Amino acid sequence: MKFSSARVGKSFLLTICLTMATLCAADAAASEWCVNPRAAELPWIQHQVDQGLASSPRAVAQIHVEGTLPHQGIWDASMEAKKDWPQMRNLAVLWKASHNQAQLQQLSRLLVAWATTYQIDYNPIDEADLDGLLDAYIIVRSDLSQDVRDSVSRWIGTLGAGYLVRMEQMPDAKSGIWANNWNSHRVKLASLSAVALADRDMLRRARAQFQAQLSRNVRADGSTLDFEERDAIDYVTYDLEPLLHAALAAQLAGENWYAIKGSAGAGLPEALTWLQPYALGQKSHEEFVHSSVKFDAQRRAAGLPGFSGLWDRKKAYIVYRYAALLDKQFQPVSDSLPVVKGWLAACW
Repeated sequence: MKFSSARVGKSFLLTICLTMATLCAADAAASEWCVNPRAAELPWIQHQVDQGLASSPRAVAQIHVEGTLPHQGIWDASMEAKKDWPQMRNLAVLWKASHNQAQLQQLSRLLVAWATTYQIDYNPIDEADLDGLLDAYIIVRSDLSQDVRDSVSRWIGTLGAGYLVRMEQMPDAKSGIWANNWNSHRVKLASLSAVALADRDMLRRARAQFQAQLSRNVRADGSTLDFEERDAIDYVTYDLEPLLHAALAAQLAGENWYAIKGSAGAGLPEALTWLQPYALGQKSHEEFVHSSVKFDAQRRAAGLPGFSGLWDRKKAYIVYRYAALLDKQFQPVSDSLPVVKGWLAACW
């Protein structure tokens, strides 16, 4: 079944919902993806497109940034190519606001170029920012031509199915890259793929992996595996942000993943509560001092920003913006943080 974006009368919608509750919730929620972007945010997004969009797609067959420093291997070329991914989401937001055909054509070219060029490597750190492409597709799916939808949906199907199969083959993972932030990003990419395709079976499988990741990663007190391993609040947000993104996508598809708990009895609410004093500035933390990951020390020695010194609470904005959309108790935390311009501020 495809998620419908058609507007229907409330009484008719209620009647359908009473008989087909789950499917109806998915259909109604799909139209909530950035329907009326806030006008005040659009100039900034337009500026990002004007400054960052290349004259032609930057699509490449291979991306690799994980485990490498700037100027090593294909890091520089990969970072340049990846600039297309958030720009696709920016174009989708602008299209929703103006219905400028030139923007939809630009976005269509980018989507097809990446879908026909990029060879998925299933490294979730390399591909973490593909959520920009997936969000863009979800936002404009019903507006794309059939040939563009066919091309891109096939590629998204390969992406989502591939991540799910890999997670399903690692059921007993309790540490390492099948339990830490890597897996949070796998869950996000699989979940967004399922919503993009309106694939109920894929969404069911993604939900199972979402719960499994909570079991592996979130402790009873709300702390995370990544905090234990990395001694960094930065990696707590890197754990939670993709899971919150997945939960928001699921909510817009009619499912409540925010309420799911892991085997320790904790889930996103407990993790957000654990992080809250740091986000409010009530607690501070010197980052990466006792990290058990050698690469953190290498990045610290190379002088990369964020790998030494106190954690910057501004980095919690996206986490608590997602959180506030799922649970109003976190709205004051979100409101206390400096606003990060972009699609979240424009769409919700």
